[in-house]
Amino acid sequence: MTDQVRGGRRRRWWSAVAAGGMLAPAVITPPEAGAWLPAVLAALALAVAICAWPTGRISLAQAASGLAALSLAADCVAFGKPGPALLWLPFEGAALLVVLERAVRDVPGPRVGVVGALTGAAAVLLPLRFTLHAPQTGLKESVFAASLAFFPVACATGVGLYLRSLDGRRARAVASARREQRLEVAGDLHDFVAHEVTGIVLEAQAAQLGEGPSAVGAEEQRALLHRIEQAGLRALESMDRTVVALRGADGVDTGEPPPTRSHGLADLHELVARFASMTAAAVALSLEDEVAGALSPEAGDTAYRVVLEALTNVRRHAPRAGRIEVFAGLTADRSVAVSVADTGGVREPERGSGDRPRGGTGLAGLAERAGALGGTLEAGPYGPGWRVRCVLPAIR
Repeated sequence: MTDQVRGGRRRRWWSAVAAGGMLAPAVITPPEAGAWLPAVLAALALAVAICAWPTGRISLAQAASGLAALSLAADCVAFGKPGPALLWLPFEGAALLVVLERAVRDVPGPRVGVVGALTGAAAVLLPLRFTLHAPQTGLKESVFAASLAFFPVACATGVGLYLRSLDGRRARAVASARREQRLEVAGDLHDFVAHEVTGIVLEAQAAQLGEGPSAVGAEEQRALLHRIEQAGLRALESMDRTVVALRGADGVDTGEPPPTRSHGLADLHELVARFASMTAAAVALSLEDEVAGALSPEAGDTAYRVVLEALTNVRRHAPRAGRIEVFAGLTADRSVAVSVADTGGVREPERGSGDRPRGGTGLAGLAERAGALGGTLEAGPYGPGWRVRCVLPAIR
């Protein structure tokens, strides 16, 4: 049983106790006193104020509107001596204020205006049930009593509106956080899974065309299959981390390791070596010693993703590039520059609106990420080929 179900049952039990407490004095009151009507209305008001809504098919708007209509109708009815009404009047009034606050806070859409106005009118006009039918009171006393009741009604309405604004702000914050999380997951899928899958596809295409290692011999063919297997395992690992991130989106601890690994410049050796084993181009990595520890974890992960995205784009759009140079070092102003340049070849156009839509964040998303960290990212022609260059501020 969930906490919400247990809470609903507990509130229904307390509402039954409160209603019974309101009806108990009416049992010992003489029938000619007319105590049953105010006692029943007070019991209903307390039940509506305490219960969790919706209950079954009855919503809070329906319950509040029905209670307000009954209360307004009872104001116009002479049910006996007005004296006994004073016993239940404070309880019903307090319950109506609670119902008004809950209705203003929780009733959705345009119905909140109608329900709030009806419930507020019932609370303001509640004193008329005594003043209109007591022989010693008249119109002036009724107006004065209704004026006094208007102040707590205004306070209850203000509290409901304030809490409604907080709930709306919280809902928008949760929606924004979920959207950011979805974008981050999409970026991870693009940056990591697409990189591995692209390598698998290109290796398979080369083998089918008779230009890959499978055309050379059995040993090279086994090496090709091993590389495809390793790339597939890495893609599955990245997808597993994504699934863990999605499972933990509601804050539930799944007992699994953190969903996203933070990479850095130290991981470029492994990345470049893996890329070099899957291409015929000469791949060179120049990593200056001064950049070790020069970037914050967020900036280091961004630099790694820039290199990963650039290498993936080389494999997609310049598969015949003869040489690829990856560089990471300090600039003149002691920032960290990371670049990936290729020597060109036949460069295929990037598909932005063709038969296969581009997914993930790509360089545009990485440029926004670099800009948020105080850096820059640019991509364009460089000599006979293409270069992607990212500059990020160092922490020392």
